[in-house]
Amino acid sequence: MGNDGLVGIPLFMGGETTSNRALVQSAGHAYRLPGRRLKEEFHSNDTLQGLLLRYIQALITQMAQTVVCNRHHTVHQQLCRWILLSLDRLPSNQLNMTQELIANMLGVRREGVTDAAGQLQRLGVIHYQRGHITVLDRPRLETLCCECYTVVKKETDRLMRD
Repeated sequence: MGNDGLVGIPLFMGGETTSNRALVQSAGHAYRLPGRRLKEEFHSNDTLQGLLLRYIQALITQMAQTVVCNRHHTVHQQLCRWILLSLDRLPSNQLNMTQELIANMLGVRREGVTDAAGQLQRLGVIHYQRGHITVLDRPRLETLCCECYTVVKKETDRLMRD
């Protein structure tokens, strides 16, 4: 979830609670809305309801594609996908993430992230230093990525364009 999403989906989908937790990865701003108010607006505002349902569909697409990616693609490709998806939700070409956090997000060993990030740095695609990633060549990063990023990006753009 980034500047395009929200937490608390089970609240307006009828679940009321969730076993998940939200973790802030990058500093930014957020709005907080009482759950009761969100539920009221969801049920009375067709525009908001449509937007939230399309967001959920985009999120489901991203989750399903992540499962495929994690099963079939290299850590290098997964890292490229994750960096690109993260950049899409940030206002700059910089990420502040430790290798440990990235490894946890990808479900891989930290050493795998170290190797993949080192390879991207040697190729001149990123600059990585002590938890700071700067993307130097986004077009090249996109070519090194598997098709999973494009699948998610196209579907999200299609669903959220209105």
